[in-house]
Amino acid sequence: MGQSAQLTRRLDTVDATLARMRDLDAALPERDGIAVFNRVYLAVTEAVDRRLAAGRFADPRAAATLDVRFAERYLAAVDAGTDGRRAPACWRPLLQFRRHPGVRPLQFALAGINAHIGHDLALAVVDACDTLACEPADLEGDFDRVGDLLVALEERVREDLMPGPDLLQIADPLTHLLGAWSLERARDAAWSAARALWALRRLPDVAEEFAQRLDAAVGFAGRMMLTPLPD
Repeated sequence: MGQSAQLTRRLDTVDATLARMRDLDAALPERDGIAVFNRVYLAVTEAVDRRLAAGRFADPRAAATLDVRFAERYLAAVDAGTDGRRAPACWRPLLQFRRHPGVRPLQFALAGINAHIGHDLALAVVDACDTLACEPADLEGDFDRVGDLLVALEERVREDLMPGPDLLQIADPLTHLLGAWSLERARDAAWSAARALWALRRLPDVAEEFAQRLDAAVGFAGRMMLTPLPD
């Protein structure tokens, strides 16, 4: 896709990806919204790296390529926000509200996951297919394995950032936010979007319009997730 050529700091390995994420972790204030998302995403990328080293993927090169191309889109969005360039619509709410005192850490994490799964994952599958000269179907097994780790990301977010049961009441808006969004549904939608984008690759104008509409829709959902909540 056309956007692939615009990515900054092209990464080649999972190690390089991890180094970028660790640099962000060290540089950002703990409460910064990007820092909150980066911590949980770093943990999942480290898990991918361990599984690659242990031979847990049927095609390690394909899995690593998908992992790197996926992370690359998130890191490019952060670079754009840092440099004053226009980031994808899906990332703009988090970049805009990352220091808002009325937004809770769990909201930051979910908004980052929403942007990354809802938009970046589909385009990363297409990027990986272009890199590997393969079809999306050839990546489906590794997509599912990486997806299992992404589900673990959501679980980690809930464990690390969820208020205790004595604090999270049924009337709390955060309760309703958690119940309204599903990582598994987002992952399934990302796979469908990736297949559609791949099928449209010979119609670049249509593919670009599809990608832009996906970006805008995910960005709208992210903005709703970051609505400041009362204490």
